[in-house]
This record gives sequence, structure tokens and C-alpha cells, in this order.
Amino acid sequence: MRSSKTFSCGLIFLLLLVSTRLTAVPLSRKQNQQQALQTLSQDTTVMGLREFLGYVKKHHPVVKQAGLVIEQGQAQLLKARGGFDPKIEVDYDRKDFKGTEYYDELRGAFKIPTWYGVEFRAGAERNEGAFLNPSLTVPEEGLYSAGASLQLGQGLWINERMATLRKAKLFRQQTQSERDLLVNAVLFDATQVYFEWWQAAQERELFQGILRNAQIRLDGIKRSVEAGDKAVIDAVESRIAVKNRLLGFEQAKIDFIKKRLELSNFLWLDDVPVELQETVIPEKALLSQIDAALEIMGQSLDLFTVDNHPKILAMRLQMDQLDVERQLKENKLLPVIEASYDAVSSQWDDGNSYQLSDYKAGISFSMPLFLRKERGDLKLAQIKLQDAKYDLLATSLAIENKVRAIFSEIDSYLVQNDITLEIVQDSQLMLIAEERKFELGDSSIFLINSRETKLIESSLKRLEVGVKLLNSKARLFNSLALVPQNL
Repeated sequence: MRSSKTFSCGLIFLLLLVSTRLTAVPLSRKQNQQQALQTLSQDTTVMGLREFLGYVKKHHPVVKQAGLVIEQGQAQLLKARGGFDPKIEVDYDRKDFKGTEYYDELRGAFKIPTWYGVEFRAGAERNEGAFLNPSLTVPEEGLYSAGASLQLGQGLWINERMATLRKAKLFRQQTQSERDLLVNAVLFDATQVYFEWWQAAQERELFQGILRNAQIRLDGIKRSVEAGDKAVIDAVESRIAVKNRLLGFEQAKIDFIKKRLELSNFLWLDDVPVELQETVIPEKALLSQIDAALEIMGQSLDLFTVDNHPKILAMRLQMDQLDVERQLKENKLLPVIEASYDAVSSQWDDGNSYQLSDYKAGISFSMPLFLRKERGDLKLAQIKLQDAKYDLLATSLAIENKVRAIFSEIDSYLVQNDITLEIVQDSQLMLIAEERKFELGDSSIFLINSRETKLIESSLKRLEVGVKLLNSKARLFNSLALVPQNL
């Protein structure tokens, strides 16, 4: 009997203590809860994915760096074309010794190389001196010439200048594909960070809504406790739920801040990094806007062809350059035969004075006996080309299989997204029903908290599936190596 009274007194004391603590919550905690409930009520600015990617594509340093690849290709082409520039040559030799002019030789030429192994030239020479080589003797007014030289073996159909220019043109085309690959990679990385930022924003909003409902529920139970309709222990359990929801909200808020700062790594303006303001939030209906932002609308497995992929185009252009190198090495197996003919005249301004009977002509021939160096270079060029072909086959298959897998992922995640949405809606209905039963006295705070926890879990699961769906579409964008044109 005494123990029963002691237990009753202790229970009354505990309930009075709890009741006192419920009405004397420290001010700082109340302020934290009020701040949490008002966080999303302030003015905000929405930055959509398309707008974000537009900033990245226009101002990010890596994207600008990718533009240098094209400039490099143009510079290579300009350099290669320099091999066909006309040129002027002047040679002057003179020797005087003890008052005697041994020789005074002046020769000049203007040469125009052409695409095939032909070089046109015009020249003039004026030579004199006491000990001048007799073959260099020319009329007093000088000797003028006009003619051409022709490569009959090596260099007729392809030579170093021709090969360099061909490879430069191919390289310039290759840089376009390489630039697309670099820009696509930057946009893909930026998109993934935006998805993480969006997920953190959705989680913050979710926990804030749950916290608001828990706080409203606690306020109602406290009034019922004061009126004597509910037990004090219900208020205690509700207060614990509020604290747990507040912890979840604080964690979500920290995650949102971290992801916002990570997103700022991709924001630049005039080569100056820009920090995203706290009031900027991502667009909410991202799942419905992702296809338009990444410009993957209309993409299907039936329409996909790996031959148009920028990576494959770049590899094919690389193979074309290797094939040009192979042709050059193959041409080295031919002998070097150069023939030249120049009509000469002492009157440079009279075209009729140039006669075929007055000329300088010559022919030269050279060829290694075993061609071991040339045959070795050709074999190495053939090996490089064959290696590139195998690499192209493997890469084409890998890209095709990757794209097929991603399309399958997207189809599955679309189904999972619909399923998780139904689970969230049903969990919300269960929570509302449980709260209604509690108002009628047929349920408990424990069951309400349990239903609410299930709602949180299903909502987070839906967010997780949504992010997986978004990432799958971003991987499709990356696998196709697309570069949005309307950003």
C-alpha cells in the first residue's frame, strides 16, 4: 500500500516536472524553431538548369580553354600552308685580295611551289671577276632565267609539304570534335552538381514541411493537455518528434549550403568566380525540364548511330592522318628523281628573247640499295594505323553498349519514379488518417510518428530515385557527347 502511494506521488511529480519544462522551453530553441519554419518563406530567386548551364557554357574557364583547341588547329593549318608560300632567295659572294677582284657573284631567284611535285621559278645572276669560274660567265647586263623543276619519283603525288597540309586540315576538323567532347564533359559535371543541389533543396523543403506539421501538432496537444483532454506524456512524445524533425532539417540545411558552394565552382563572369547567393534556389519541376535543358528530346535507341558520335569522328580523323603518314612513308620507297629546265636570256623584259635552245637543264637520281630504313618506317606506319582501327572498333562497341544500357536505366527509373510517387501519396493518406483517428481518440502519438517516419522515408526514397533518373539522363547526354546549342 505504501509502495503504491509512493509510485503515485512520484508519477505526479514527474508529470508536473515535464509540464513545467514544456511551458519553459529556452528562448534560443524557440528562436531556432521559428527560424527553421520561416526559412523558405523569404524572397527567393529560382535559377533553372538551362540558365545555369548557359552561364557555364559561356563563362567557365575550361570551356574557354576548349576553344583554344580550335585555335590550335587553325594555327597548325596556317603553319602547314606556309610550306607553299612563294619565296625569294638572294646569294652574294665576293672575293678581293691585294687589289684584285677574284670574283663578284650575285644570284637571285623567285620560287613558287605547287601542290604536286612541281616548282616554278624565275632567276637572275650577274657575275664578274678575274678568277671567275668559266661556267658562271654571263653577259655584262646579266643573265635571266625562267623555268621549273619536277619530282618524277618521290614527291610527285605526295611529299612532306603535301602530307603536312593534309594532316593539318584533318587536325582542324578533329579539334571541332575534341572541343565538343571537352565542353560536354564540363556541362556534364556541372549538371551532376546541380542535381545534388536540387536534391538538397528538396530535402530541406521536405524536412521543413514535416517540422511545421510536427510543431502544429505539438501546439495542439499542449492546448489539449492544458484542457485536460490529452495526457502529458503525449506532449512529451510530440516534443521529441519536433526535436528529431528539427535535427533532420538542420542537417538538410547544411547539405544545401555545401551543395550551393560546390555549385558556385562552376559560376564565372569575366574570368572572376561568382558565389551563389543564399536566396537562389533550383527549379522545383526539374524532372519535367531536364530533357529540354540538355536538348535530349527525341533521342531514342532506334535513332542512335555511333558513326556520328564526336569521339568516333575524332578517332576516324586521327586514322586519316595516320593514313596520310602511311602514304608518305610508302612514297619514300621510290627513287629520288628531279628534273629541271630553265630558259635563259640576257633581256629580262623581252619575253620573245627566251628561246628553247637557250637553256639550263639537269636531272638527278638517288636511291638506297636496300631501303631498310624506308621499309621499317612504312611498317611502323602500318602498325599504328592498324592499332587505331582496333581502338576504333573497341570504342564504338563500348559507346553503343553504354548508350543501350542508359536507355534501359531511364525506362526502369521512370517506372520506379511512378511507383515511389504512389507510395508517397499513400503514406501521406495514412498519416492524415492516423491524425484523424488520434483526434477521435482511437490512435496515439507513437503511431502518428511512425506514419510520419514512413512518409519521410518514402519521400527520401522518391527523391533518390528521381536523382537517379536525372543522372541517367545526364549520362545519356554525356554518352552522346551533345553540346546544347540554345543555351
